[in-house]
Amino acid sequence: MTGRGFDRTAALLRPRLPVESIKILPGQYYAAARHGSISTVLGSCVSTCLWDPVERIGGMNHFMLPGDSARPDSPRAASARFGLYAMEVLINDMTRPGADRRRLVAKVFGGAQLLAGFDKLDVGAKNSEFVLHFLREEGIRVVAQDLLDVCPRKVHFFVDSGKVQVKRLGMLPNDTVQKREREYLSKLGDKAGGEVEIFRAPA
Repeated sequence: MTGRGFDRTAALLRPRLPVESIKILPGQYYAAARHGSISTVLGSCVSTCLWDPVERIGGMNHFMLPGDSARPDSPRAASARFGLYAMEVLINDMTRPGADRRRLVAKVFGGAQLLAGFDKLDVGAKNSEFVLHFLREEGIRVVAQDLLDVCPRKVHFFVDSGKVQVKRLGMLPNDTVQKREREYLSKLGDKAGGEVEIFRAPA
């Protein structure tokens, strides 16, 4: 499995998965060819799974905000935590080993309403609106989506087949996904970008 992340990626061997899985966190992305899987856990963030069905090259990103209003020369302007950059850098990483932008299909997930209390924006809704608009403008067909709602999601993307498994997670007191995203969003300060299986966690 080859690819890169914006900050860091962690390779994990999960006992329930028959292939190696790369786990990505907010502000990260990963692209791979023909084998392995990529996974993440989403709250109000959005992940896009892109796939070239001919070359079987796929990739996933995980971004927190639709865009960055920083100056173009700011280091924060080129960060995969922001949707616009996260989309472009993922596409570029996929085209290097042979993916064709014209063949790409997309599956998009996340955008839950988990961050009530941030009055300036509904992060999940804005992320969802951004990613669908971006893909439409770029002519990339969305073949599956599970956006909005109020539940976190765990996503596994299998690169060889393009298949995605999505598990909707129940909300728990002091939910770790919500806590992580609140802390992450606070750190950003004024920078406020085929087949799917969906099943709910047992009560």
